[in-house]
Order: sequence, then C-alpha cells, then structure tokens
Amino acid sequence: MVKKLPFNKERVEEIMETEPSPFYLYDEKGLRENARRFLRAFSWLPNFKNYFAVKACPNPYILKILKEEGMGADCSSLPELILAERVGLKGEEIMFSSNDTAAGEFKKARDLGAIINLDDITFIEKLEKEAGLPELICVRYNPGPLRKIKGNPIIGKPEEAKYGMTKEQIFEAIEILKKKGAKRFGLHTMIVSNELNPDVLAGTAEMLFDLALEVEQKTKTKVEFVNLGGGIGIPYKPEEEPVDLEDLSERIKKLYEKIIIKSNLPSLGVVMECGRMVTGPYGYLVTKVSNEKHTYKEYIGVDACMANLMRPAIYGAEHHITVLGKEDLPSNHIYDVVGSLCENNDKFAINRKLPKLKIGDIIVIHDVGAHGHAMGFNYNGKLRSAELILKENGSVERIRRAETIDDYFATLDFSKI
Repeated sequence: MVKKLPFNKERVEEIMETEPSPFYLYDEKGLRENARRFLRAFSWLPNFKNYFAVKACPNPYILKILKEEGMGADCSSLPELILAERVGLKGEEIMFSSNDTAAGEFKKARDLGAIINLDDITFIEKLEKEAGLPELICVRYNPGPLRKIKGNPIIGKPEEAKYGMTKEQIFEAIEILKKKGAKRFGLHTMIVSNELNPDVLAGTAEMLFDLALEVEQKTKTKVEFVNLGGGIGIPYKPEEEPVDLEDLSERIKKLYEKIIIKSNLPSLGVVMECGRMVTGPYGYLVTKVSNEKHTYKEYIGVDACMANLMRPAIYGAEHHITVLGKEDLPSNHIYDVVGSLCENNDKFAINRKLPKLKIGDIIVIHDVGAHGHAMGFNYNGKLRSAELILKENGSVERIRRAETIDDYFATLDFSKI
C-alpha cells in the first residue's frame, strides 16, 4: 500500500524557493475533513466534544482551525492554557489535565473557567489554596490491575503509570469535594496511546460507564460526563489500517445503551481528548538528501535530524518515507536515513527499502502532524524548523518561522563572561 500526498515534487520545489528545508507542512483540507468526520461519527452522544490535545501540535493556527470545526482544547501546562486563550477558547471549551502540577497553573485554569481534571487526591487542597474550588470538577481514574483488557505497551501497565487515582481514591475525592462545595462532576482516564485495536478503545468506554454507575451508587453523586481520554492511533505503517471511527462509535453506542440508558442515566455526557488521530496524518516533514556514506551500511544523510523529529529515535517509531519524483521507481536499495546529530540513534529509518537516492533528492516523512515539531529540541545547537500550512485554496502560508542563531543565543548573557 502507498501513502498518498496532497502535493507533488513540483509544488514542493516551488515552496523551497522561499522556504529552505527542512520544514513541516500541514494539509488544511485533510485536517478539516478529518475533524468533521470525527465529530460526525460521535454526534449521537449528548454534548459530545473532542478536546484536542494541544501538546500534539501546539500551533495557534492549527488550534484555530480545530476551534472553527467545533473542537476544544486539552491543556497540560500554563503555556498551553495561554495558547488556548489566544485563539479564543474559554470556559468549558478548555480541559486542564495536568500532573505534578506547578504553582500558578491551577489559577490560570480557574481564571479561564476551564474544566479542571485532578490527577491526584492531594491536589484538592492545592487547588483550593491556589485558586479556589470550582463547582465543576473532574477526577482522573487509574484502574491499575483492575484493567483486564490490555492495550499496546506504550503506556504499559496502568499500575505502573504515574497518572490518576485508584478507585477508592476516586470515591473519597468526590466525597471531599462535595463537602467543600463542588456540585458537578466528571470522570476521566487516559490509559492507552496510539491504539489501533477497537476492542481496547471501546473497553475504556465500558470501564468509565461502569465507574459512573458505581460513583452514583456509592456516593449518591451524579456524574455529568466521562472523558474517555485520547489514544486513538493512526496507521504509521502503510500496511496498517486506521481505526474505523464509525465502527468504534457504534461499539460505544451499544455499551452506552446497555449500561447508561438502561440505568436511567441518559444525560451522561461523553467527551474525548484525541490529538494524534486529529492532526497526525496531515503533517509532513520535508527534508533534502545532503550526504551519502558507504561503509558497513549504506547511509543517506538528510538536512533534518532527530531534533526535528525525535519519535523514531526514542520510540523506535516507523514513519513512512516518500522520495518525491521517484514514487514509481522500485524500492531496491536498503538505507539507513540519518541526521547530523552527534547521537547514533539519530535515524529516521533503519534498513529501509527505498529507490536509489542521490544528493538533492527531496524526502517526505509522513504522519508527523502530532508529537513531531512539538517535541523538537536544541541539543547540538540544532535549530527548530519552520511550520507551513497548505491551505484549501492551494496557497502555502508560514505559521511558524524557523529558529535562527539569534534565537538560540537569546537566553544567554554574554556580558557575564
């Protein structure tokens, strides 16, 4: 199977006349169509909303597009809260889900009227002291060994994850919050990541639906909504199949009818906080072949590096590669595609079958629209690349300029030396 691109070599060469590689390029048409399909698939749910995980692609232009399509923002830090605010999101359009939360972050979330999602029972006192307790509060559940259906190993065993409270702590936290004046409650969990198995994803909904009933029975408290978290994966490899959103929606609908409707809780809202599946497939890292090396292996050096995209290096993640203008040539050469960072894991591909490459060839790395540019860094003095967007009318706009040497030195005071 071949992954298709919304642009060709000639279009990229035109872009490169003013924008040097490497750069990120996002597809606005793909983003909007995907967002609409996602929200449409779950439109049967009362007050369904997806709070886009800002950490996946923290660019205000992207957030504005998703806001226009009806999505909110899931934030985990002060800068992410400010990003959401700057694009016009406010109140219950924002979910603040943090852990090991720093001082001042709860106050900003309260000032914005965001839904605060507490990661730990000890945060009740901290939130009350720093910002005051809101009427609406969400609590984050970690099922630990109670989770029977297993997802992929990215997050691993819930009991070894740092996120969330035990079931008994959930009940205790709700009782404490009620005594302190909270009146509206939500439940949240985030126990899978990049999951393609619909059984695992639907199992999360079943778990939270059951917990909502248990909370009502044990604490006499109505749960207003459950947040199923994110975690819907994307097919990084060409042979993988994407999650069928309509099928997943139908599975969750059957569980909702079986558990919630039959228990006379038809007003229970359901929300999500997907990031990767919203933007991931619609971002591309465009880079040029800059060097080739022939030793014990065949190496192709490109002008991007791990500082531009770290997923292959730290996760062993596989991203598909297209060589522009050589899509129809046989992939009969085996290369390691590497960057110039002084780290041996600075590799975008290992033993990858590709067409014969030469210096100057343009390579496109797929599915980097989430956790791509956002995870960039400056080790080795590398500068983060520009972000561009291919607009629906075919034009290209820069939505983040590339860093410069002056940016890199901006936080240093050379007068001290």
